[in-house]
Amino acid sequence: MNHRLIVRGEAEADITDAALWYDERERGLGLELVLEIRAAIRRAVKDPLHFFLLRRRPEIRRVLVRRFPYRIFFIVRKDAIVVFAVLHAARHDRYWQERL
Repeated sequence: MNHRLIVRGEAEADITDAALWYDERERGLGLELVLEIRAAIRRAVKDPLHFFLLRRRPEIRRVLVRRFPYRIFFIVRKDAIVVFAVLHAARHDRYWQERL
């Protein structure tokens, strides 16, 4: 079942910051990161219950990005998937928890 997708501003900022950082290291790598993040989000929208459950109320799940060490955190609602954080794997979980 496909859900409507909502990407909060904080998550968009996470993606932009990460892409800029990667592009500074190697031109074009930031775009590759963005494409991998988009693919991971598509997987989450297509089948959100397939991904690791972190909290039941609200229902928060996590999808991993391929090729890059990033985690995407999203809330599952009846009508939508809400992406609220895209964080490097080295960042502590308190960063996504503060956004709730």
